[in-house]
Amino acid sequence: MNGTSAASDKLWQAYREGGRREDRNRLLLSYLPLVKHVTSRLAACLPASVPVEDLHGWGIFGLMDALERYDAGRGVRFETYAVSRIRGAVLDGLRSLDWAPRSVRRRAREIEQAYRRVEARVGRPAEEEEVAAELEITVRQLHLWLQEVEGTVVLSLQDVLGSAQEPGEEGLLAGDLVADPAIPDPADRLAAAELAREVAHAIDALPERERLVITLLYYEELRPKEVAAVMGVSPSRISQLHAQALLRLKRALAPLAAEDDEP
Repeated sequence: MNGTSAASDKLWQAYREGGRREDRNRLLLSYLPLVKHVTSRLAACLPASVPVEDLHGWGIFGLMDALERYDAGRGVRFETYAVSRIRGAVLDGLRSLDWAPRSVRRRAREIEQAYRRVEARVGRPAEEEEVAAELEITVRQLHLWLQEVEGTVVLSLQDVLGSAQEPGEEGLLAGDLVADPAIPDPADRLAAAELAREVAHAIDALPERERLVITLLYYEELRPKEVAAVMGVSPSRISQLHAQALLRLKRALAPLAAEDDEP
């Protein structure tokens, strides 16, 4: 059956023919590992204060929504489509919470503005020492700040990175995430392709170590501890490099976000 694995064909057929709750529940159980995959990756980039159980609950709702909306006729594997719906449900749930203290969000803005000022002045990616000097703190203190703010910047970038990766993964496009996934939208396809190019350019412009961290985390799907082992540094250092990379990407992609907000 187009868009599904052979092992789940019978489950899908029974569900489509009868639409019974029991068949839907069997499908739901068979795809629960997708929820664990998405939530474990997101949890690795969030503060420990965010309950994993909440992430899992939101993810299950996303999976249920994917089961209801999935259209095999579009040629997209269900697993690929479901991962996007699950991720989106979890991110929506996180946005509904005020889980980051105001002081941490304020600090994130201060760091981002310091990077912007330094880079405008020197015309290249800012070095840690330069940013620390701009903030009138030590490099060690900057590292501690970056670890604190990492979770506050990852969510918006997860959206952008997720959208950028999907067009190249089994043909999933932005149009698959709108209210009626059965109707392809050429404008969405074009926008997704343009976004993918912009994100790729922004990642290419990162300093080498930050680019490697983003590649290993988001493309190779390694966990932070595994990335630390590959790069020969501590997990806390990976956290710092990750936060720096996300702040740079956020600034680089800000014009695109502004365009999206325009009526």
